[in-house]
Amino acid sequence: MAGRPYRRHRQITVVSLLLLVLSMTFGPTPSSAAGTEWWVPTARPAPDSQINVTGAPFTGTDSAGDVRGFVDAHNHLFSNEAFGGRLICGKVFSEAGVADALKDCPEHYPDGTLAIFDYIAHGGDGRHDPVGWPTFKDWPAYDSMTHQANYYAWVERAWRGGQRVLVNDLVTNGMICSVYPFKDRGCDEMTSIRLQAKLTYDLQAYIDKQYGGTGKGWFRIVTDSTQARQVIGQGKLAVILGVETSEPFGCKQVLDIAQCSKADIDKGLDELYALGVRSMFLCHKFDNALCGVRFDEGGLGTAINVGQFLSTGTFWKTEKCTGPQHDNPIGTAASAAEKDLPAGVEVPGYDENAQCNVRGLTDLGEYAVRGMMKRKMMLEIDHMSVKATGRVLDVFESASYPGVLSSHSWMDLNWTERVYGLGGFVAQYMHGSEAFRAEAERTDALREKYDVGYGYGTDFNGIGDHPAPRGADTSNPVTYPFRSADGGSLVDRQTTGARTWDYNTDGAAHAGMIPDWIEDIRRVGGQDVVGDLLRGAESYLGTWGGTETHQAGVNLAKGAAATASSQEWNPVTSYAAGRAVDGDPATRWAADWSDDQWLRIDLGATNLVGRVTLDWERAYGKSYRIQLSADGRNWQTAWSTTTGDGGLDTARFTGTPARYVRVQGVERGTQWGYSLHEVGVHSG
Repeated sequence: MAGRPYRRHRQITVVSLLLLVLSMTFGPTPSSAAGTEWWVPTARPAPDSQINVTGAPFTGTDSAGDVRGFVDAHNHLFSNEAFGGRLICGKVFSEAGVADALKDCPEHYPDGTLAIFDYIAHGGDGRHDPVGWPTFKDWPAYDSMTHQANYYAWVERAWRGGQRVLVNDLVTNGMICSVYPFKDRGCDEMTSIRLQAKLTYDLQAYIDKQYGGTGKGWFRIVTDSTQARQVIGQGKLAVILGVETSEPFGCKQVLDIAQCSKADIDKGLDELYALGVRSMFLCHKFDNALCGVRFDEGGLGTAINVGQFLSTGTFWKTEKCTGPQHDNPIGTAASAAEKDLPAGVEVPGYDENAQCNVRGLTDLGEYAVRGMMKRKMMLEIDHMSVKATGRVLDVFESASYPGVLSSHSWMDLNWTERVYGLGGFVAQYMHGSEAFRAEAERTDALREKYDVGYGYGTDFNGIGDHPAPRGADTSNPVTYPFRSADGGSLVDRQTTGARTWDYNTDGAAHAGMIPDWIEDIRRVGGQDVVGDLLRGAESYLGTWGGTETHQAGVNLAKGAAATASSQEWNPVTSYAAGRAVDGDPATRWAADWSDDQWLRIDLGATNLVGRVTLDWERAYGKSYRIQLSADGRNWQTAWSTTTGDGGLDTARFTGTPARYVRVQGVERGTQWGYSLHEVGVHSG
C-alpha cells in the first residue's frame, strides 16, 4: 500500500488465579469474550464448525479516519430458500444445530443422481456423496452448484480474516422455480425475497444470542452508511441487503408487453426499502419489462435462453454493437433444458458479429431508475445489457448521481471509468488468483486515478464455480498457518466436522475459505492488489454515503421561455420550442430537416451555468455546441462535440454567469432534423 494515498472523508494476582482455577473446576469454563476477547462467543452451539482463526479482529480507523476491510459485494446467504426451496441444499444456520443445517436435499440421496440442476447448468451426471455433516466427502466444493457454501460459521471465518462488508443479495427466479421438479413452496418472487430478508434478521438474532443479547454479535445489518462505519469501526461485519431477481415488482414482459405499471414499481420500491434493501438489480438472466440483459455463455446460456422463451415468449435477440462495449456471446452449446421447449421450437442461432442485446432500458425501466434515485438507493448494473447500461449511466451523469455498482464482473470493463467518474464502486468476481490479478491489473490505473479501493463478489450460492485448487505442488502455495492481510490474526486450515479444507488442494470450497483465497492472491498477485482490497470498505461506503447525501439539482430551464430557429409542423401535435423545457419527457421540440438549427432558452435572470443535459429523441445532433450569453446577442461556446450519438447527453464546463443558453446544431445525426425531449440547465 506504500505510495498509494487514502481517500479522506473522515498483572495477575494470586486471588484471581485461584478464582480462575475454582471456576474451571466447579463450573463451565467462561469464554474470554466476557473479558477482553469480545470476538469469542459465550454460547456457541456444540457441536459446531471450527473457525481456525486466532487473534483480535482489527477495529477503528486508520490515521486518515478511513475504515479498513474487505468487501464481498455480491453474495447470496439464503438462496437455499429461493427457486422453490430445494435447488440449493443446506441452510445458513439452524436452531437444531449444524447436523440439521448442513445436510443434502432428500432427492440427492443415495448418490446424487437426481441433482438435476448440477448437470443442466454444469455438465456431468451430478453424482456425489450426499452426506454433509460430519464427513463432507464431496461437498461443499469449489465446483458444486447446489450445496450450501455460506454456513454462518464459515462467514464468521471470513469476517475474522478481514472482511468488513457483506452484501446479501436476496435472490430468486420464478421461471427456474416453476420448471425445477423439486420444491416445497410456491414460486412467487416477492414471497421468496420477503422470506430471505426475514431470515437475514433471524441470523443476526441467532448470532446475538451467542454473544449475550441483542446488538452484541458480529453480524450487523445496516441501513445507512453511518451505521456501517460505526459497525466496521467496532471491528464487526456490516451487512447490506440487496435484491437480484428476474422480475422485480412483477415486471416481466410477455411477447414484449409489460406486465407491470408505474404504480407497481413505486409500491415495490417502497416495500423493499422498508425491508432494509439499499441496492438492487433491475434485470437478471431474462429480459423483462424494465431492461434487457447481458447474456450467459456456454450450456448455461442455452438453458437460460430456454428459460427466457418459457418466461417471455421470445428468445434473446441481438444486433451489432455501436461502441467498444459488447454483451457476452450467447451460449449455444446443447443443454438438457431444451427438452422443455414446445414441440417444433428450437433455440435460434446467432451472428457472431452481433453481440449486443437489442433490448435496452425501457420507459418503465427508466421510471424505476429514477424511483431508486428518489429513494437514495444504489443500482447494480451487472447483468444489464450494454444498451441498458449506457442509458443508466447517461441518466446518472445528467444528475451527478454516484449510486452505481458493478459487483461481480458482469459489466463490460470499458464502462469502468464512467462508473468511477460518477463516484461508483467496482468489485470483481471471485476468480482464481491468476485471473483475479489479471483483471485487477487492467483497471489498476483507473483506481489510482480516482483514488479508490477494490472489492470482490463471491456469488456463493449463486450457481457458479469458484477458484479451483492450484495444487500442493505449485511453486508458491498457501502455507499454514499464515497471517491475515492486516497482520493481526493467525489463520490455519479450516475444519468442520471430520473434514479439514486446504486451499491448495480444495480451492474456494465455501465462504470460510475467503481469507485463504486472499492469501493466495497475495502470493500470486502481490501486496498491492491486497492493499486495494483492504481499501474496499472505505470506497464502498464512499459510494453509499454520496448516494445518501445526493441532492437533485435545480433545473433552471424548467418552465423558462424558449424560442427556436424553426419547428416541425404537425396538424395534431405541437413541436414548439417550449416543449423542450416543460418538464414532460413525453413532449419534444422538433426542428426543420436541415443542419443549421438552434434552440434558445431565457433563464429570466443571470445564473451560474455549469451543466446542460440534453435528452434527444431519435433525431439527434452529431455535431453541436452549447453557447452562453448574458444579453442574448453576444455568445460564447462553453462546450461542443462532433461525435454525438443521441440518447441522454451531459455537457459539463466551468461555471459561467449567463441568462441565455443556446443549443446550436451544426450537423444532424440522422436524415431528420434535431429533436429534444427535454433540456436541463444547472449551476453545476
